[in-house]
Amino acid sequence: MIWAQRKPIKCNSGLTMSVQTSSTHYCTPRTDTGPWHEVEVGFPSERVAKLIPYAETPDKPTETIYAYVPFNLVLDVIAEHGGLAPGSELTASTASCGSLA
Repeated sequence: MIWAQRKPIKCNSGLTMSVQTSSTHYCTPRTDTGPWHEVEVGFPSERVAKLIPYAETPDKPTETIYAYVPFNLVLDVIAEHGGLAPGSELTASTASCGSLA
């Protein structure tokens, strides 16, 4: 299996977070090809209340992994933080189960 770690995304508000999908991440389906309906989010730069129910360590919201987060919830968080910053992107295979429009 070959997979690449994706760079963290950055929102226009300054929020950054890792959004990962593969057979080794907490996503659904747990494959390397997608499309994915749930994704793994990690290490946001600030506490995001909507993500807390998915946190492995809720008392350390910027130092934890968020497992099986619905992709549409990630899209909501991005929208609430002003959209994706220039130069930041979700891969086409990840975005295939949602829309940034």
